[in-house]
Amino acid sequence: MNVRRRLIPTTAVAGAVALGLTALSACSTSEAADGSNGDKLKVTASFYPMQFLAERIGGEHVAVTSLTKPGVEPHDLELTPRQIGSISESDYVLYLKGIQPAVDDAIKQSGVKNTVDAATLTTLENHGAEVSGHDHGHEGEEEHEGEEHGDEHGHEDEHGHEGEEAHEEHSEGDGHNHGEDGGADPHIWLDPVKYAEVAKGVGKSLEKADPDHAADYKKNTEALVAELDKLNTAYETGLKNTATKTFITTHSAFGYLAERYGLTQQGIAGIDPEAEPSPARIQQIHTIAEKDKATTVFFETLASDRTAKTLAKDTGLRTDVLDPLEGITEKSKGADYIEVMESNLTALKKALGAK
Repeated sequence: MNVRRRLIPTTAVAGAVALGLTALSACSTSEAADGSNGDKLKVTASFYPMQFLAERIGGEHVAVTSLTKPGVEPHDLELTPRQIGSISESDYVLYLKGIQPAVDDAIKQSGVKNTVDAATLTTLENHGAEVSGHDHGHEGEEEHEGEEHGDEHGHEDEHGHEGEEAHEEHSEGDGHNHGEDGGADPHIWLDPVKYAEVAKGVGKSLEKADPDHAADYKKNTEALVAELDKLNTAYETGLKNTATKTFITTHSAFGYLAERYGLTQQGIAGIDPEAEPSPARIQQIHTIAEKDKATTVFFETLASDRTAKTLAKDTGLRTDVLDPLEGITEKSKGADYIEVMESNLTALKKALGAK
């Protein structure tokens, strides 16, 4: 999404590990901890979707630290030596490979035994800027340098699961990838079904990492999966009958969600959230909006709404927030993952003309 992201070279990470361990020698390893965690499992989560899983499944038995603070764009994350050192001092690390290259490098150097890549717990797929359960065949879309070459998938989960080896291969890639260059789309948490699959895997891995509390982890996992199943049902029901299936977004993060519920995502691919879209792309969006009766340009909470407002002004469309849930702030329409996803559903129903 964000071409402004800054990558930390592996050599810098290696040096920072040493510095971080030194800085931590007299300090707590968890910035969320105050020294009173006792025997709690020290968990490091890379960013909010991983933090939510760790907190909900771990419950009272874990002390969770997120490397990405509220309000920080995850892809722009620069790890401090202290943070890199805290990874090495963790009992358990939960991350999503391909979202934050600096985190991927630091984890690789950390030597932590219980390290879980959420991308290995479900099936990753390639999504371009347009992701759909339907073939619309918009004229002229091929001209936009790969912006519209997304895979066409039905919204049913027919692809099966290919095993961890395949998942690891799919999740290879340097940087935040939407599939424009053939890489795997990492935004699995925006599909409640895939997120539930990840939750089950996280629960099992916590049971192995901390067998003394395995029963509680299992119980917490089952409760969370039940909530995610309920959320999935709400999306299926709410988006079943709509006036249009097309939504436009400045962040092409919703490919899995679009595929799951038979929608078409039209993303402004390859454009920084704070940059002006090209006149050609504005015209294309205008054409697509007219053809598919799209009403709304969505923007996100952690980036400027300038692109969305520019498109809306030039195409006569509305603007609204569709939150990719990369972080929770005071601007978020909800206090946690479930509440924000419910707000996203409300926004989609309005934009798509749910009946």
